[in-house]
Parts: sequence; structure tokens; C-alpha cells
Amino acid sequence: MMELELLEGRPVDCTGRLEKEIRTYDLLDRLGIVYQRVDHPEAMTMEVCEPIDRALQATICKNLFLCNRQETDFYLLMIPGDKKFKTKELSKELNVSRLSFAKEEFMEEFLDITPGSVSVMGLMNDREHRVRLVIDEDVLKGERIGCHPCINTSSIRFATKDLIEKIIPAMDHDYTVVHLLGED
Repeated sequence: MMELELLEGRPVDCTGRLEKEIRTYDLLDRLGIVYQRVDHPEAMTMEVCEPIDRALQATICKNLFLCNRQETDFYLLMIPGDKKFKTKELSKELNVSRLSFAKEEFMEEFLDITPGSVSVMGLMNDREHRVRLVIDEDVLKGERIGCHPCINTSSIRFATKDLIEKIIPAMDHDYTVVHLLGED
């Protein structure tokens, strides 16, 4: 089992890190957000994230990038990692006829992120407000939240309160809270 170190704030040396990751740290620092970071091998699945979750000790979300059938409306859903996602349930909650996973091209175009790196932090790149943020209410119950800084070789955590009160407003986005059961 890999041993991960919880580090304070941004890397001292950003050599070799992608610009979008550095932009995430720049935003958090500019807002005065206290955050911790764990660097790790690429994490593409929730299973791979388990040791990362233990190191972060925060609510870790599945971040799903979705769209309507016409590919005109896009959604970023934050749901607890252990909750089942039911398309039909979310579609009903949002009063949208049918949601599905959006194409990778849209994810890159609107959020400047790639599959496996989907994160609420990508909304800082959505200057045209093409993506609607949707948060399952259970995500908001934890004291801290964990996510990727737009790249899946690091994970960060910060206060859930800071996400709602400072980070999302600074990215000039609103959010919708939904109540998902995740049951069959």
C-alpha cells in the first residue's frame, strides 16, 4: 500500500506541472484559501483513490460531466464517491428529459480538463458559463472536500464552507443542490 504525504498548499517547485494545475493553486492562494495537497500516481477510478482519500480525510466526490440529449446543456455533478449515480433520478430532480455522459471534447473545451481529472476547480475555465454545477446535498455535510486541481496526479482538500462561500463565487458560477438517493 502506498504511503501518501499530506502537504500544505502549493508545490514549492512547479517545474513539470501543467498550467491548469498551477492556475488552480493561483486561484486558491489569491482567495486566501487554506488547503492541503497530496501528490500521487495517476488516479483514474474511485478504487485507486482509496489511499488518497485516507490521506486527505475529506469528502471525496465522484465528479460527473453530463449533458442533455441535444448536447446543448452541460452539468457537472458532485456526488459522494460511495453513492450510486442514477441518471433517471438526477434527470427528474433537474426536470431534464434525459441526461448522459458528455463527450470528452466538451469537457476539454469548457473546463480544460480530461477524463479522470474532472473537478469543480475546472469551472474556473468555464468563462462562458456553459456548465451548470449540481451538488448532491450529502457532499455539503462534510467539513472538508477533496478534489483534483484539474489534473489527476494531485488531490487537494479545503473547507466545504470555502468552496461554497469563496471558491464557487470567485469562479462566477452558481450551483443547484439536489437530493439523490442513489438507490435501485
